Amino acid sequence: QVQLVESGGGLVQAGDSLRLSCAASGRTSNGGAMGWFRQAPGKEREFVAAITWSGGSPYYTDSVKGRFTISRDNAKNTVFLQMNSLNSEDTAIYYCASTPRIQLFPSWYGRPSAYSDWGQGTQVTVSS
Repeated sequence: QVQLVESGGGLVQAGDSLRLSCAASGRTSNGGAMGWFRQAPGKEREFVAAITWSGGSPYYTDSVKGRFTISRDNAKNTVFLQMNSLNSEDTAIYYCASTPRIQLFPSWYGRPSAYSDWGQGTQVTVSS
């Protein structure tokens, strides 16, 4: 299985930005897709964004559109989540996940069950 390691979380104030990274060991460019999810205490794991390694268009949940940007560096097997204009509702543990599926479809890319490998998560806390 692919090892995924998130980094970049922290404590910030509302309106600030953070850039999360997810390093995928052994990952190859154009192979499958990566997603970001988040989970706040007492809530279900929520889809945030997804992108394919092959270069297809990324997808976002409505609540982060215009604020978050997912990207990837295929040569380094790393995906990023640039988070701008953070607010308290963004406070959660953020997880990256990997799937061998090579094309994103609405029927599955927002479902945690579609992803086979997960990182341990990185905490993002946004103070009001």
